[in-house]
Amino acid sequence: MASSNDLHPDQYRSSYVTLIATAAALGGFLFGFDTAVINGAVAAIQAAFNANSILIGLAVSLALLGSAVGAFFAGQLSDQYGRVRVMQIASAMFTLSAIGSGIAFGIGDFIFWRVLGGVAVGAASVIAPAYIAEVSPAHLRGRLGSLQQLAIVVGIFIALLCDYFIAVGAGSADAPFWFNIAAWRWMFWTEIPPAIMYGVGAFLIPESPRYLVAQGREPMAASVLARVVGGDVQAKIAEIRDTVLRDRKTKFSDLMSRHGGLLQIVWIGMGLSIFQQFVGINVIFYYSSVLWRSVGFTEADSLIITVITSVTNIVTTLVAIAFVDKFGRKPLLLLGSIGMTLTLGTLAAVFGNAPVDAAGNPVLGGAAGIAALIAANLYVFCFGFSWGPVVWVLLGEMFNNRIRALALALGAAVQWIANFLVSTTFPPLLENFGLGTAYGLYTTAAAISFFFVFFLVKETKNKELEHM
Repeated sequence: MASSNDLHPDQYRSSYVTLIATAAALGGFLFGFDTAVINGAVAAIQAAFNANSILIGLAVSLALLGSAVGAFFAGQLSDQYGRVRVMQIASAMFTLSAIGSGIAFGIGDFIFWRVLGGVAVGAASVIAPAYIAEVSPAHLRGRLGSLQQLAIVVGIFIALLCDYFIAVGAGSADAPFWFNIAAWRWMFWTEIPPAIMYGVGAFLIPESPRYLVAQGREPMAASVLARVVGGDVQAKIAEIRDTVLRDRKTKFSDLMSRHGGLLQIVWIGMGLSIFQQFVGINVIFYYSSVLWRSVGFTEADSLIITVITSVTNIVTTLVAIAFVDKFGRKPLLLLGSIGMTLTLGTLAAVFGNAPVDAAGNPVLGGAAGIAALIAANLYVFCFGFSWGPVVWVLLGEMFNNRIRALALALGAAVQWIANFLVSTTFPPLLENFGLGTAYGLYTTAAAISFFFVFFLVKETKNKELEHM
């Protein structure tokens, strides 16, 4: 086996930048884990605290709004204190949230700990793509930027597995588990080890060279650039210097155009974030078991379908990593929009034309049920190779050095608000209008997303960040 000394300098740099990008992407893993881990504990928490459905709904939805807050302020903090320092702060918040959620004495403090975790999720959703874009060579930036989405979907999958095995081991989520402590509390404590690992990783990786140049710490920036990109480091330093403002801190007014209003590129970033959520992807992950049970699948079958969907999402994110730097960002988004429109349209048609039972839920026959299952997983496939990872790649690289952190923060905050809107409107849509109408709305969003990308989004493949 070859040692690091046997590697070509380019191979060594690629291995090194992959290593530090993976450490940063641990924030994405916690992002996915934290948002999914509550799924297996909801009923047990409601019983333990004798909470009504409104309070339980707040426990889930307020964490999403906390994520919007964390995302919004992460850009300013990272410009002031550095990308790595914000990762360290997020790690501490993830750890405290996991501990606190598990020892909560009532629904009130439980909601507080969940919101704290939401703030950490929001911060991680901004810092990971910004940092990865800023340390990656142009020819690897798409693949490394896609690590964020891969980490998110792996985090979701691992959280679901942890919930499942703890519940099975205890007999149910509200039954005693290790040390006679309720199983649902252990579900939240499983987040502690990766949260600590994220903090340790943040202490070991270098600061972003773009941030270092902006702070006037050019020798340190040159050292980092020599390890991650090589070549004429001083020329690169000069190029970065020309694209950042060193005499004052970046302000939100920098996102405004001369004619008033936000810069067009900022609107485009916000639009990408909104469409990523408005196509309804989180309905699949937040409400999948509810969805499949409502059309006649058993609880056990619904769990198996959820696991299959999670695995599909992981596999297709790997497809995106393999092809995003080869085919480009825009073609993948366009293909994804077409695929999502067709598959969501199929789901809308199947559910909209299905007979209903006495409770008003659609009942799918054998062929219709199989068609819905195939269409749902094809939809996840289309999202997984396109809008899932590629939006994060674009948000990390499409803005110039001067406004990147703030613009990405605004885009991520909008994404969390859109996530909140879609997640909270799905249950009333399901109850009052049915699955056919809900999926019809998501189909419309997917169709519009094609034209949004076709006319407004520019390709960024192989472009240096200083040329954005």
